[in-house]
Amino acid sequence: MKILVTGGNGQLGRALRRLAPKYPGDVFLFTDVDTLDITDPAAVEKGVADFRPDILVNCAAYTNVDKTEEDEAVARRLNAEAPEILAAAMQRHGGAMVQISTDYVFGGDKINVPLREEDATNPLGVYGRTKLEGEQRCRRVLDRLAIIRTAWLYSEDGRNFVRTMLDLTSRLPRVNVVFDQAGSPTYAADLAAAILTVVHHPELEKNWGTYHFSNEGICSWYDLARLVARKAGAGAEVLPCHSSEFPAKVTRPAYSALDKTKIKETFGIAVPYWTDSLDLCLKNLMHNG
Repeated sequence: MKILVTGGNGQLGRALRRLAPKYPGDVFLFTDVDTLDITDPAAVEKGVADFRPDILVNCAAYTNVDKTEEDEAVARRLNAEAPEILAAAMQRHGGAMVQISTDYVFGGDKINVPLREEDATNPLGVYGRTKLEGEQRCRRVLDRLAIIRTAWLYSEDGRNFVRTMLDLTSRLPRVNVVFDQAGSPTYAADLAAAILTVVHHPELEKNWGTYHFSNEGICSWYDLARLVARKAGAGAEVLPCHSSEFPAKVTRPAYSALDKTKIKETFGIAVPYWTDSLDLCLKNLMHNG
């Protein structure tokens, strides 16, 4: 199988790179903004025509949630228009695509009930709106499409909440973290493994559609930060606070836990519990840091 991965230097792209050697029968091509401009239809057409991927995994996105509020045009170009360009190219060349999306397409209307794929979307800001638009555009132009929504992504790489908390709790005497937003953290390595399981699964050809994936379990940002600090042996006191104490340009979903029943039953995926995956990530960070 030939697999083209866009956004190859992001958290998820790097996680896929680490897993690629476990699939020696596959040919992977990882691209980034310097090697493939996914907003340029001509560049995408040439890239797809030259490599002829069986499937494209689009990990590229504008993910700075607050900054998208100031930069809506660029966010739309990367999160909505570019996925459509990629999907259209794959349709022309008879390929398939996995589009990575987000819990931010929801608004947290349902409280204490994990969100299912068919639940009504209600994005609260530019990031969620543009990612939802990207889903819709891809569905219009590509027949063989799997959309995987995820949430609270973290890893050993790049900027993410876990690495930020490791830094802050190692330097400051106390750190305030919101406790009134709940969801499920997702270790990028687990999401990458799920993606590769899906793309190789014989059931995929009969089950294109939308799926949810995050780690099992639910916590608040405060719970996650407190556990990170404790496991790292940090001396900082982690204190709970309301999200209203941190004025932001966009309202984040108060509850965005994702129901993973569909992806587990369709593809036989066992989803790790969030604290177990956090342990693995922290061990890797401590070993390499």
